[in-house]
Amino acid sequence: MKALITAGGHGTRLRPITHTMNKHLIPLANKPMIFYALEKIAETGIKEVFININPKEKDLPSAVGSGRNWGLKIKYLEQTGGPKGLAHILKIAKPYLKNDSFVFYLGDNIVLSPIKNFIEKFQKEKHDGFLTLSKVSDPQRFGVPKIKNGKIVKIEEKPKNPLSDFAVTGIYIYSPNVFKALNFIKPSPRGELEISDVHTWLIKNGYKIGYEEITGWWKDTGKPEDLIEGNSLILKHHKNWEIDGEMGRGVVIKGKVAIGIGTKIIGKTKIIGPAIIGNNCHLKDCFLGPNVSIGDNARIIGTRIENSIIFKNAFIESNGKKIVDSLVGEGTIISPSFKKISSHKLIVGEDSQINI
Repeated sequence: MKALITAGGHGTRLRPITHTMNKHLIPLANKPMIFYALEKIAETGIKEVFININPKEKDLPSAVGSGRNWGLKIKYLEQTGGPKGLAHILKIAKPYLKNDSFVFYLGDNIVLSPIKNFIEKFQKEKHDGFLTLSKVSDPQRFGVPKIKNGKIVKIEEKPKNPLSDFAVTGIYIYSPNVFKALNFIKPSPRGELEISDVHTWLIKNGYKIGYEEITGWWKDTGKPEDLIEGNSLILKHHKNWEIDGEMGRGVVIKGKVAIGIGTKIIGKTKIIGPAIIGNNCHLKDCFLGPNVSIGDNARIIGTRIENSIIFKNAFIESNGKKIVDSLVGEGTIISPSFKKISSHKLIVGEDSQINI
């Protein structure tokens, strides 16, 4: 079995962050998002992985490399012709996947539970397609299955009136028969070859489609608030809580906190876990947490931060003001102003400068 991971697209809902960064490299708990997908694939024993990327993409292959860190062998496939839907990615990957079954994993999805059990069920029950489902509050954003007598009979893509509160998550498993559907589906009204149409064609033509609900949490990180929630979920299940930095006498730490090498925390700073502070950071007179990730080389002075992701090389000084539910991009500078505002919500791109 092989794996195909998506890492293309333009991440328009995450702008301005994605003006200068591939969304799959956005850090969650100080680790690029796509690394979590690679870890899940590696856990299954799969070795051969193909990653779909935008034409001339350099940053993601540079960050991921050959796959050796995960015991994988990775090849990058450029998606030419622009974004034309998930089924179009299957068309591009077909010559490489050949006659093997494969996992199709959307690289901006994060999930708590292992996926190996899904693969085992797919193989044992000899399915042509296997879908993972999760209950959501906003099924209009996803492919939604219609289930009758324990079987999926139809998939609707982003329906106005959903047939259920289940979403088809971005983790699929296919036999080579999935490629037959590509010869018959047509672009949707939004101009894309929809993966839901692939599933519906397989069902209508007698191919065996199985499914299982994901246990634990699953998150599609398509919007800023999804990233922040995803960061929080990962922090709650993080296992490595080493404190390697240098802390002054007045520093207070409560809960699960990780602090990187070379980081200095001084003054009246209080950190409430779960929280991760990167390497070579400087923190003074801050109140951080819970659910905060601070990237490497960040400098934060006199600021309260909760439930937020601060990218590397950011500088924040706010004279005690509070930042919540925020993304602060790489190299961003946030400095004090004279206006009295109790809190701030920020979605800030790389190298921005803000006075608050």
